[in-house]
Amino acid sequence: MTTAEPDAPTTPTAEPRPSRTPLPVWLRAEPPRVRRKPPLSLESIVDAAVAVLDAHGIEGLTMRSLAQRLDVTATALYWHVRTKDDVLDLAVDRIFGDVPVPDVSDDWREDIRVLVRGWRGAMLGHPWAPRLIGRPMLGPNVLARTEFLQSALVRGGCRGFPLAVATRTLANYVIGASLTEATWRQTTDPDARAAARDHVAASADAYPTLHASGHLDDTRWDDDLLFEEGLNGILRTAAPPGAPD
Repeated sequence: MTTAEPDAPTTPTAEPRPSRTPLPVWLRAEPPRVRRKPPLSLESIVDAAVAVLDAHGIEGLTMRSLAQRLDVTATALYWHVRTKDDVLDLAVDRIFGDVPVPDVSDDWREDIRVLVRGWRGAMLGHPWAPRLIGRPMLGPNVLARTEFLQSALVRGGCRGFPLAVATRTLANYVIGASLTEATWRQTTDPDARAAARDHVAASADAYPTLHASGHLDDTRWDDDLLFEEGLNGILRTAAPPGAPD
């Protein structure tokens, strides 16, 4: 009787180490679709997420609250999104889809004004949105509008480093202005602005320049006017000397 040879030892195959930080939702393959009744789609998840965010803010959005809004189990959501971060990224891109992309005109500065006004309006309509700008902005709606912004700046003569500076300046301006306005509107009662104005006026000796300039006095300068003039100032200096108007 022969004795069977023992199996040759095998070298274990190393398992790939999971990434500590998952890829943004835009860089991952779409999961296989599973039929459900009623069907649950990524679009319906994003619609519900925007509704929850509008009503309760970022802190009020959880996978559980989103599932309750959709009348499904939280497990059902994970066929489409992995984390709350996925949902937030998708929701931000949905908001950018509300920003009109103007037709290209002969006035590159006016094209940027139209885009940026729409951007500000979309964020003020969804006050949670400004806080999320700065996450990986890879959604198709975000990229399409950023492409339009930069192409307008290129028509104005910006290229290379000046283009990067102008893009960053405009983005930071509209995000910062929208965040400040949205926060102010959310956290103050109707009398707060008057109280702030009166405080500065009562301390005019200590703050003479602030008092004279109408600082915090929205009866003198409203937010729309201040935003528009600030945008005009940025655009006047965006193009390099000798660039086309």
